[in-house]
Amino acid sequence: MKKRNSLSTLFIALFIAATTVATAQETKMVGGAAMYPTKNIVENAVNSKDHTTLVAAVKAADLVETLQSEGPFTVLAPVNAAFDELPEGTVATLLKPENRPALQGVLTYHVIAGKHSAADIMKDIKEAGGTAEWTTVNGQKLWGMIDGNMVKIKDQAGNVATVTIADVNQSNGVIHVIDTVLLPEM
Repeated sequence: MKKRNSLSTLFIALFIAATTVATAQETKMVGGAAMYPTKNIVENAVNSKDHTTLVAAVKAADLVETLQSEGPFTVLAPVNAAFDELPEGTVATLLKPENRPALQGVLTYHVIAGKHSAADIMKDIKEAGGTAEWTTVNGQKLWGMIDGNMVKIKDQAGNVATVTIADVNQSNGVIHVIDTVLLPEM
């Protein structure tokens, strides 16, 4: 009986250790906060110190409920510094209630339906001969390419963002952190 209990205890310990390792591999740090794959996009994003502007914009655009829904979504999430690079007054203007449709257009330009991991994105780029094209939730196009060992995303205005943190898994999709705000045609 002792041998069976020892084996059961060993099995349970190994299972807990394996589960802990798997969870640790899936949880990434973004903006000083752990991004848990069991939480949705909004639940994680609100904890990132690097995404306070994005979170404020999502709230002002009335997109919180959408980004908490089942999805799945792939979100290209610009950091605060990316918003700071926009012309002075742009963010403040977009956050005004009367500009909600324009803000929604900008934010949904950063979302692709479905869950597209970094491996999926790289595969799309390679299969397309070096430049992949995706249609965003707002209906406009983005293009992805590889530059050295970095994935770059180009918008319709010619701005190019670099993916700085890939595969931040969420319960309803995935976030890829980017360093530039992508701009749709207005």
